[in-house]
Amino acid sequence: MKNNFYNDFDFERLEPSKRNTDYRTPFQIDRDRIIHSSEFRRLQGKTQVFLPGEYDFYRTRLTHTIEVAQIGRSICNYLTNKEGAPFGEDYFIDPDLVECVCLAHDLGHPPFGHAGERTLNRLMKKYGGFEGNAQTLRILTKIIYRNANGRRGMKPTRAFLDGIMKYKSTFSQKGNPENQFLYDYQKDFLDFIFHNKDHHAELNTVKLLNSFRSIECQIMDWADDTAYALNDMVDSIAGGFITIAKLLKWGSENHSTLTHNQKTYLDEIIEWMKNGSFKQKFGSKIGEFVLSCGIEEQNTFMNDLTNRYKYKLTIDGEAIERVDFYKMVATQLVFRSSQLHQMEFKGDKMIEAVFNVFEDNYVTHIKEIKLLADFSDKIIRTELHPNKRARLICDQISGMTDSYAVKNYRRLFDPDYSSLSDLV
Repeated sequence: MKNNFYNDFDFERLEPSKRNTDYRTPFQIDRDRIIHSSEFRRLQGKTQVFLPGEYDFYRTRLTHTIEVAQIGRSICNYLTNKEGAPFGEDYFIDPDLVECVCLAHDLGHPPFGHAGERTLNRLMKKYGGFEGNAQTLRILTKIIYRNANGRRGMKPTRAFLDGIMKYKSTFSQKGNPENQFLYDYQKDFLDFIFHNKDHHAELNTVKLLNSFRSIECQIMDWADDTAYALNDMVDSIAGGFITIAKLLKWGSENHSTLTHNQKTYLDEIIEWMKNGSFKQKFGSKIGEFVLSCGIEEQNTFMNDLTNRYKYKLTIDGEAIERVDFYKMVATQLVFRSSQLHQMEFKGDKMIEAVFNVFEDNYVTHIKEIKLLADFSDKIIRTELHPNKRARLICDQISGMTDSYAVKNYRRLFDPDYSSLSDLV
């Protein structure tokens, strides 16, 4: 049965596809292309919170992504069947599209997690910055499936491309920002997303522009919040970063600033840890956060072209409060711990050292020495503009897994390390 929620405008691809017929829908094709890409596979070796391999139970960026995709599909199914919702058998938010958006949402994240993202943004400031979401957009449109014959990008559908664009303001618009921006050249994709409509009149501030998201993007964002707020807590407790003693001390130190509900959430966590049920209890909250979702209609300047902006995802206030509390606990007890800061410090130094060597060899100067594999070396050497060469260097580093970044650092700087069988 045809899903009348979407139309040809949503299915249109960034570039025309040579594929005339397929047994799959356009969104299933997008999803399959993501799953079978090397960029997706590399997420298994990238940090979520703790370094991959540190323990055998920690979530990696890949396992986190799979969890987000499952939650996203569950939200779609719940909204479709929710009493009073405007959806039905022939008019619904496509779970394949939402799954695709969720699977792709972290493709642009570099090695060593958000610490690596901050490092690359600092090093790339004079070249237009670095941002994980912007890099995801770059991967989908410029890098994924790149080959020697000139193919670049996966020709995504408009609905998919729009779904991963959490932020729509550019680096220059935000004035040298730390995060939440597109690269300046990516403003051209906004013309495709909005079909050359004058969005400036409607979205005339950075805040309005960045908050204007399709319903699929909204679902992905809440699924992401759900996954990392709950699962980071589970991993932190299982790994010993959060203990009952630490929670009691933290609760005592912050007693005067915690709300009644926050004190209740804290007592719950301590009780779950005491009786050994914290994994099951946090896991059950996933279902509760799915059930906290609702839908509201809204009028936007895009409603005459698509239904994807016609609806706003609503979240029950208690669920938002819980997510914010879990984030606060994780931030103050884990992300600000000396153990994580030491790992972030080490990652920062390695990324900076490798970047500086590549920058000197390919950007500031173009030297004869070959530090990259033939394919990458050739692409960079044929690029005339230094800013674009710097962006290609950034692509190389941001695409590395944690272990591969360490290997490249050791190959360049460790006199006792030798590995001739693998190249950048």
